[in-house]
Amino acid sequence: MPHDFCRTLLVPMFLLLGIILTLPQHLKAQAKLSVHWEELTASDFREGIHRSQGTCLLPFGILEKHGPHLPLGTDLLDVRYAALHAAEQEYAVVFPEYYFGQIAEARHEPGTIAYGRDMQLALLQETTDEMARNGCKKILIVNGHGGNNSLLPFFAQSQLDKPHDYVVYVFDERTPQTGGPPRKTSIDMHAGESETSKMMISRPDTVHMERAANESGADQHRQSLPESVYTGIWWYARFPFHYSGEGAAATKELGEYQMKWWMDSVVKAIKAVKADGASLKLQNEFYEKSRHPLDTQP
Repeated sequence: MPHDFCRTLLVPMFLLLGIILTLPQHLKAQAKLSVHWEELTASDFREGIHRSQGTCLLPFGILEKHGPHLPLGTDLLDVRYAALHAAEQEYAVVFPEYYFGQIAEARHEPGTIAYGRDMQLALLQETTDEMARNGCKKILIVNGHGGNNSLLPFFAQSQLDKPHDYVVYVFDERTPQTGGPPRKTSIDMHAGESETSKMMISRPDTVHMERAANESGADQHRQSLPESVYTGIWWYARFPFHYSGEGAAATKELGEYQMKWWMDSVVKAIKAVKADGASLKLQNEFYEKSRHPLDTQP
């Protein structure tokens, strides 16, 4: 090969290599910026908040028994898997492990960590306040635990008690109602077919399928009350083993479909939160009118 041709080929290659090596460090860091709050340096965290437009995720799990075959942290592991993968698609800063929620109904089972109601609300308020102080002005709580279904809307509503310079959003969808591989079971609320299938994707190393039939996940029907009458013991009355469904019916195919649906749904939620320019303005308007209700014009 002629020397002139080699020089013609090599010079552009060396120029390109030189450009890559001299790229500003912050541009290199931006391309691989972690979504994990705890993995970011202080300067990277500042960049992460800027890049996320102040949008941060708080994946909310729990520590409780999940039948005889799934780990205590199933809800925490699953919700973090979905939230982290979603944030990698639509950048947001993801808060570390959070499991300080409502699980009074599982206090009788080993490994359950059940905080009192005042502590749950106080700690969550302190956490979102601190997140906001660090630039998270849009906090999306991604719920991974059914026991929080009442706690989190109440917490979001309680943000109207006094002014905050940030907005709390709650995303509470974990399982698609339709689509994907057909489910084999009708009762599937806790450690059953769907939850076990998702754990086959998020943390298959923690799933013990050989134990899934060691206990019953059937409804025990130990109360005779109409559905319109609520009592706190309802879950224990129906599912005393803290197991609802049949984990043995789980499949990896169902888990792949449901986990992808969950991640895609969180991505949509992040995009909607980022685009929301109304909520904080309306909150501030509400706070102002609440201070002087008699001055509010009809």
